[in-house]
Amino acid sequence: MKSVLYSLVLILAFNLSAKVELLDRVAVIVDDGVIMESQIEDTLVDIKKSYEEQNLPLPPMDVLMEQITERLIIEELQLQLADRAGVKISDAELNVTFERLASNNSMTLEEFIAFVENQGDSYEQLRESIRRDMRIQRIQRGRVDSNIDITEKEFEAFLATDETLAALEPELLVRQILVKDKDTAELIKTKLESEDFGNLAIQYSISSNASSGGLLPWRKAVEMPELFENAVKKQSIGFISEPLESGSGYHILKLEDKRGEYVKFEDQWSSRHILLIPSAIRTEDETKLQLTEIRERIINGEKFEDLAKEFSEDPGSAKQGGDLGWLGLGVTAPEFEQTMTTSEIGVISEVFETDFGFHFLEVLDKRNHELTDELISNRAYQILYASKFDVELENTLRTMRAEAFVEFKDLD
Repeated sequence: MKSVLYSLVLILAFNLSAKVELLDRVAVIVDDGVIMESQIEDTLVDIKKSYEEQNLPLPPMDVLMEQITERLIIEELQLQLADRAGVKISDAELNVTFERLASNNSMTLEEFIAFVENQGDSYEQLRESIRRDMRIQRIQRGRVDSNIDITEKEFEAFLATDETLAALEPELLVRQILVKDKDTAELIKTKLESEDFGNLAIQYSISSNASSGGLLPWRKAVEMPELFENAVKKQSIGFISEPLESGSGYHILKLEDKRGEYVKFEDQWSSRHILLIPSAIRTEDETKLQLTEIRERIINGEKFEDLAKEFSEDPGSAKQGGDLGWLGLGVTAPEFEQTMTTSEIGVISEVFETDFGFHFLEVLDKRNHELTDELISNRAYQILYASKFDVELENTLRTMRAEAFVEFKDLD
């Protein structure tokens, strides 16, 4: 009886083993790795689901299977490259990514996890999928970035011609004063030094919009007459033009306001500082004392820039006499920012400590600076870079695929 039971166990184990083996098989050998049949089937399920959700017809199955297989081959090649390069995504970095995903969907991380699970998906599987995608993106950047070159001339030409950028440009609110002769225009220009533009428009302008203080409708610069466009584009709010001659007479324009997605203003401080860093041969107390003595020398009449060049241990600013240029919020250590934003212009601060060492600073000036042109330029660069990246990435992936060893297994 025992021998019969033992035989049955062996048969069941053999059958179970055979079934397990049939559950998954190697579908493609790719260099040092493999693509399993289950990977292809899982990807096919996901793609079918995506097509159904978008109410789109599926392509022919043979075409779809070829696309899936090629996609998985390319992914496997990139993951192998990431392995060789030691590219890893830590749990902490992955957590930050998921917190951002949750925030973008107006959820807490816990709510996002619950949402994923309620959809019938596995949060852990999603984490590993995102981790894989992040590794691929990182290896793509590493391989492609060095091959992308954007010259200043090319960038300027792109700014001038690309239609996509027109949507980024802000709308402008402009006032105008129109008079018949240049002498009157010059008189008004002088009066503008002390009088309100709108009032002078009502008093002098012969334009049909004089009664509204010369206000023109909100328009982008490219939608204005070329004479006006050239005068006000790239100018700051409050700009007043010189008299501009046209067939109607002489125009004086004032840029009253701007609006748009990329219109942004930022408080900035022009600052300089001297930094001393404690070391093995100079304790914190000795460092603070030495810096206090340097501060006293400046208060007693010695030049800030001379002492910064001689003593400051900030390699980025010492050669410039401690000058840090214009700084906005969020770009310096919290203690530095606190001191900078609360200091009076032209007053040497007390010595204070940050993670970098001991400082004192002087705020030279403060302004509310417009960032619109800078933000548009940054966005334009991103658009141009992305177009070049896509082309270069495609070339890189094609080359990787052509050079790879790939063997398809017969699964029939």
